[in-house]
Amino acid sequence: MLDLAGPPSPAMALASATPGGGGDLRHTPKPWNDAAAAAHSLRTDTDTAKGTLTSAHAGIDTETEGLLSVAALKTVLTSWEERLAAVRDECASLEPALRAVARTMGSTDHGVKSSLTRYADPAPADPKGR
Repeated sequence: MLDLAGPPSPAMALASATPGGGGDLRHTPKPWNDAAAAAHSLRTDTDTAKGTLTSAHAGIDTETEGLLSVAALKTVLTSWEERLAAVRDECASLEPALRAVARTMGSTDHGVKSSLTRYADPAPADPKGR
């Protein structure tokens, strides 16, 4: 038979109501370094694409003289070159920042662990536990 108050409301349950952590939270730099590698790869690929786009349109002024669409094509080309340059530059700034997070998190984890070791099961003063 259910209590008259009904089942406990999910809003009333605290996320921290479970027993304490088991000390198994570990930092790994791999996700941060993987993201940095992806940023590096995207930066390189974007730069290559921008170069290819630019070289593919080289000489457009002389080869298409008299066509009305040349001005529109130049506008689109400039817009894409600017976009690709912005992506390249953003990725170039992200890569070192992501690698720095990996290093910082590792240093922080080590520092916290070192500072807490003095509280973990201290050995008794003498063999009889006094």
